[in-house]
Amino acid sequence: MASPVFTVFTPTYNRAHTLHRCYESLKQQTFRDFEWLIVDDGSTDETADLIAGWQAENLLHIRYEPRPHRGAHHVHNHSLRVAQGQLWIKLDSDDGCVPTALDRLWHHWMGIPEAEREGFSGVTGLCRDHEGALVGSRFPRDPLDCTSADLEYIHKVRGEKWGCLRADILRGLPYPEDVPGHFIPESFLWAQVAQKYKTRHINEELRIYWTDAPSLVHGRPDPSRNAAGHRLMFQKVLDLEASYVLRAPIRLLRAAVQYVRFGLLSGVGFWKQLHGLQSWLARLLWAVALPFGVLLFVRDRVRARVR
Repeated sequence: MASPVFTVFTPTYNRAHTLHRCYESLKQQTFRDFEWLIVDDGSTDETADLIAGWQAENLLHIRYEPRPHRGAHHVHNHSLRVAQGQLWIKLDSDDGCVPTALDRLWHHWMGIPEAEREGFSGVTGLCRDHEGALVGSRFPRDPLDCTSADLEYIHKVRGEKWGCLRADILRGLPYPEDVPGHFIPESFLWAQVAQKYKTRHINEELRIYWTDAPSLVHGRPDPSRNAAGHRLMFQKVLDLEASYVLRAPIRLLRAAVQYVRFGLLSGVGFWKQLHGLQSWLARLLWAVALPFGVLLFVRDRVRARVR
């Protein structure tokens, strides 16, 4: 098979009971020039047998990459090392997409003038839940060409969104792999992408977001489990987006509070936190947020003792 237009990447871990949603929706795609890349983060259920059966049906070009259980950021990096598509799409293992999703993403990507396309990272559309209700807010106009930072701080668009990204850009922005825990939030990447690239945003509902899948975590989650990844994400957001402080002071102050909180939870003291930030605005936000972050850290410690 020649290199496809899209790599549809599905990270999975013990999701054999929901993966059929991805499979059924991808079988129905009106645009067929794609590969489905499933990277398995060490599943112990019947995932491998399920995918082998789908591969035997030969209705889709499916690549299955089983890996040791190391976490979402490792799986993400591996997907980009082996992806063959020009445009990369993450379709979670409990989600689906409408039959025209890839068709519309390709249509809008090619609708960007060729001379301008190098300055764009991809195309992003809307999500709806499994009952048909819109998730989050719409874009103020269609199409809206702006960075993800402008989308958040200037246009104040909220909620889950979904689309495609250029694989070559993401390959240049890998997650660090020497981070304890199993998760680094995606804003770590988006904050970096927004420094150089715009995204075309379209008011079309393309992803189907299920909310009925049982949680793999019971009870109150332990914030220290992936504290290092969250600290890195909030550090990146503060360093790269602090210039929006006059437009969204509360939102950025909250990010600074969480940076302090997760820094302490991951064993990073005040001095290293301060000097981990590069911009003076980020450091100012950190100083204002310091007492609030400490209070959250103390609360987390108290809850951990009574858990």
